[in-house]
Amino acid sequence: MTRRRDPVERAADDSVDLYDVSTWEPRSTLDHLAYSVYAALNYGLRGVVLAAAFMFTLALLASPAVLVADEPAISVFFLLSIVPALLLAAYIWRADITTREPLGLLVATFALAVLFATFAAVINTIGAGVFYPIPVVGAALFFYLIVGPVEEIVKLLAVRVFAYRSESFDAVIVGTVYGAVAGLGFAAIENVIYITQVVAEVGPEAGLYTAATEIATVRALVGPGHVIYSAIAGYYLGLAKFNRQYAGPLIAKGLLVAAFVHATYNITVGFIPGFVAGLYPVTADAVFVTYVVGYNVAIGYYLYRKIAHYRRTYRDVSAGDTGEPRSELTEFDPSRR
Repeated sequence: MTRRRDPVERAADDSVDLYDVSTWEPRSTLDHLAYSVYAALNYGLRGVVLAAAFMFTLALLASPAVLVADEPAISVFFLLSIVPALLLAAYIWRADITTREPLGLLVATFALAVLFATFAAVINTIGAGVFYPIPVVGAALFFYLIVGPVEEIVKLLAVRVFAYRSESFDAVIVGTVYGAVAGLGFAAIENVIYITQVVAEVGPEAGLYTAATEIATVRALVGPGHVIYSAIAGYYLGLAKFNRQYAGPLIAKGLLVAAFVHATYNITVGFIPGFVAGLYPVTADAVFVTYVVGYNVAIGYYLYRKIAHYRRTYRDVSAGDTGEPRSELTEFDPSRR
């Protein structure tokens, strides 16, 4: 977007010094001091946020660490629970038709999502105490006003802190890649916490590994949803970067869509399996698996269509004079599946 200029700057020629009149850059000692203070506050605030997130994360991971120390094999269930989400994130990474993103930024985004997930855990806990006591609509308000928006915001922040500012964030579709990686990081720590809580509550008469298998299976089914929702928000973050005049509304649109489908899942998965099982001769567990997979496929198709449309358009506008696409466009194309 073109920088707006003061009338004095528009009328003056290059020979006129407009410092402190209509233009400014650090010149005096006070100028440089002000610049340094601003930079310190800006980076210092980020440092405080990251430090707080790191401390919260250490606190949340204390119980899983103790559990793994006692039962090292439990760590296998942590890893297995994230495999479907990892495969989905890899697919989205592979679908980026433009360039491959730096491994360092992908890892940083994953790590930031893990750290920022702790903020969501704290806010969700507070929100549950506020909304759940409300009769009839309390749960719906909690998921639509707290869980959906908060979790999608913290995942998007994990992208916004570093990856979004990088020169490698050079295409709209890149937003889906980093959004997916943020969703993967969020799902990873969430799975660890859920599995730890369930296993810790298993009595001595119950099978520890049986309980771990059951909860890890459930979390493996749920994890891809986080990747899909944040990849949708990431796509609109990518649009925002290249449409600065509408950046705010575009980011809001992505968050609204992601938060809505996220909250809708949380609400419906709580009663639909039991309701259907009460009407038909099927188990609630079977309906649960079918519903979770079906919901992820339905919302994933929405994301798939956006990725496929971007790829088709990129291929069309990138064709050379001979009409042949560039060599990089011969990669796997989800629009052909």
